[in-house]
Amino acid sequence: MEKIKISVVSYLNSKPFIYGLQHSAIINNIDLQLDIPSICAQKLMDGSVDIGLIPVAIIPNINPHFIISNYCIGAEGKVASVMLYSNVPLDKIKNILLDYQSRTSVMLVKVLAKQYWKINPNWINAEADYEDNVTETTAAVIIGDRTFGLENKYAYSYDLAEEWTKFTLLPFVFACWVSNKKLSESFITEFNQSLKLGLDNRDVLIKDIEASALYSTDINKYLFENIRYNFDERKQKALKLFLDYCEELS
Repeated sequence: MEKIKISVVSYLNSKPFIYGLQHSAIINNIDLQLDIPSICAQKLMDGSVDIGLIPVAIIPNINPHFIISNYCIGAEGKVASVMLYSNVPLDKIKNILLDYQSRTSVMLVKVLAKQYWKINPNWINAEADYEDNVTETTAAVIIGDRTFGLENKYAYSYDLAEEWTKFTLLPFVFACWVSNKKLSESFITEFNQSLKLGLDNRDVLIKDIEASALYSTDINKYLFENIRYNFDERKQKALKLFLDYCEELS
């Protein structure tokens, strides 16, 4: 049987999913690839993989697309890893550098700027190693593991998931499990069981991660409190609202 190709975001927040897939029998039937969010999305769009844990802003660009899991990368309030950093308050920001790794974070900051903060900065597509370019009235969106340890580097920091919740009173969904073709119900069931296995074993995973000393953050708090994995009705409602706002921007 041909293996199902799966692209997974390689950030800390997705490690429970990766753990579950790698420690289930399903690993024998899949080709698991670890990527940054934008590459996950590109691979799913060009058909080089069958399933991706992709930034939700990309979903309308995939035709056909199927959300195949009741699990996601979401937040209810602070997510702690999708941030806008600045040395001036929001109303003084003139330029915002946009993280090249995830379209969802880019679209989220644009939605918040227009609908909630009521600011109109210049948008600059950033390249690698742009994190040190936050100067005076130039701010930057920085996401993922690169945010760890930056808490006190800049004068102002805005957690984009928290700002969304202040604006909408809803949670936020950053990434969903999406396929670009119909998959069998038996595979989808096994796939979701594997994801659940990883979530149920976060304690074990956290011990392994802490032993590696790779992350300068409270891993237990991050994986149990900041990241909310259930793609429940409120998150589905939030996703629809966000995609509606994205359509208004296009």
